[in-house]
Amino acid sequence: MAYWLFKEEPEHYSFDDLQRDGRTEWDGVRNALAQQYLRQVRRGDRVLLYHTGKEKAVVGIMRVVKGAYPDPTDEKGRRVLVDVAPVRRLKSPVTLAQIKANPKLQGMLLVKIPRLSVMPVSEEEWAEILSMAGEKQSSPKK
Repeated sequence: MAYWLFKEEPEHYSFDDLQRDGRTEWDGVRNALAQQYLRQVRRGDRVLLYHTGKEKAVVGIMRVVKGAYPDPTDEKGRRVLVDVAPVRRLKSPVTLAQIKANPKLQGMLLVKIPRLSVMPVSEEEWAEILSMAGEKQSSPKK
């Protein structure tokens, strides 16, 4: 299982929307590097949902229910998308300011390449963000 962070404008599609829908296609990713990462996403992977815009915070956990497959709206056949479902909202959102202030997260792509919409997250980064959110989970594998 791999760990990821997906970014989305909550006015476009929020964690509440995902909880209401129960599942969604994660589409609209246009950046080449983000698409490269999206191609690596597999069923069962876990994803942190980060709300962009005014909120700028990790707000929830999703699971991948269908790994990368061709985007049917892409006439050139270059883009992929994945399907995700909600796992849970975090007990407390973890803001970008908190992430940037945490020495353990200085290498995180969210800090290094902030405009990237899909990015891998290490097990250590995953566990640290969950800890910052007040989650009891001591290990990302539990």
